[in-house]
This record gives sequence, structure tokens and C-alpha cells, in this order.
Amino acid sequence: MWLMDSTETARRLEALGNATRLEIFRTLVRAGPDGLPVGEIQSRTGTARSTLSHHLHKLIAVDLVRQERDGTTLYCHANYSEMQATIDYLTRECCADARGRSCDAA
Repeated sequence: MWLMDSTETARRLEALGNATRLEIFRTLVRAGPDGLPVGEIQSRTGTARSTLSHHLHKLIAVDLVRQERDGTTLYCHANYSEMQATIDYLTRECCADARGRSCDAA
């Protein structure tokens, strides 16, 4: 099993550190595995088309979003496995250095 490193995690968190990109990503996560057409993302987030394209490319560059074309429609999908890998990186050593206390007891 491949484990993410801090550099890749930092790149993803940096991409999600922008409020517009975070909203776009959350919209895609909520949409489920079928994803959404770009126009629908634009409608749901109120993001201008050129701005949306810029933000989607940032999310694609860090593997959090993927795109596929169906005829003339471009669909975007959240990459759930990469999202989970990012979350796992943040939590896999939770409380590893705690002194006799579990995380939920903090």
C-alpha cells in the first residue's frame, strides 16, 4: 500500500486552502461518483466560467479531481481514493506520542 508523503499532502491542502476551490471540491464530493458537468458546478457555486476552469485545473493537478468527456459535456469527479489518502495521512499517527491518553480523552 502506497502511503502519501508530507510534500504531496501539503500540495493538496494548499489547493484546498482556497475558499473557492474548497467549495468546488465539496460540491463534487457531495455529487457522488457520477460527478457533475462543468456547467452544473458553475451554477451550484456561482463561480465564473474562466475562474472555475482555473480552480478545477489546480484540483486536477493534485489528483483530487478528474475529468472525463461524454460527447460535448465535460464531467468532473471527486477522486475519493486520493481524498481518503489525504485524510489518512493526517490521522494515521493520531496521538502516537500521547502519554497514556487516547485521543478521545483529550
